[in-house]
Amino acid sequence: MCLAIPGKIESISGDDPLSRMGKINFGGILKEACLAYVPEAKVGDYVIVHVGFALSRVDEDEAHKVFEYLKEMEELAELGEGKAGP
Repeated sequence: MCLAIPGKIESISGDDPLSRMGKINFGGILKEACLAYVPEAKVGDYVIVHVGFALSRVDEDEAHKVFEYLKEMEELAELGEGKAGP
């Protein structure tokens, strides 16, 4: 299963709309992503990123909700790892 993750645009480089790249902050982890599909995106916006491409802008509140869901999923996975088998 593939998952698109929201991140905040910290900086943008490139003037050509097809080669614009952004440094995206995923909860403290910075990665580069192509911004060609979101030419309206600017520094400070939240975008949904999948395999290195920002696909769409997303509301900041919605991005934070996704971060909370991911955090909960990680905590549930850790609980499952500590479970003793039969």
